[in-house]
Amino acid sequence: MDMGRDDVTGRVVELEYRPVVEDFAAALRARRGLIPSTRRQLWLLGIGAFFAVMAIASSLAKGRSVPIPLIIGVCAVVVALVFLPRIQARQFQRLAERRGVIRVTVTDAGVTVATDDSSTSLNWTVQPRYRETVDGFYMFSPEKNALNFTLLPKRGLRDPADVDRLRAILDAHLSRV
Repeated sequence: MDMGRDDVTGRVVELEYRPVVEDFAAALRARRGLIPSTRRQLWLLGIGAFFAVMAIASSLAKGRSVPIPLIIGVCAVVVALVFLPRIQARQFQRLAERRGVIRVTVTDAGVTVATDDSSTSLNWTVQPRYRETVDGFYMFSPEKNALNFTLLPKRGLRDPADVDRLRAILDAHLSRV
């Protein structure tokens, strides 16, 4: 089957790639904006960081030493914000790496994901929404926590014109979020 060709039954776009950590990191970033609890957590962390910085600045302005637990807490939050998404992405990638090369076929009927040892077909209702980023398209399940997602990295497309064909298929069947 030619990559990106139009089939007799409709449009077809194919991707082939080996998953890398950045694929999953990008998917998790795209997913973050969909989940209400994650948005609330980021707001709360931001407010907490603001008050922590104000407490440190106030202590320093009054000539007092900064409480060690406050410094440790601020450092722990910063480390968690910076490294936790990357750690999660690495865990996903390690699981996917065992499956080998991933081949995805997107048609008007749905999406088929095949690996060296398995194949799964998804109709459009299983993951009815998607988000596009610079690096790829990410399909998400309908529940508010978007527990399941499918990666469609643009680097897996052989022809740059396939990006527009893939976007057209997704727009025809899914809600862009």
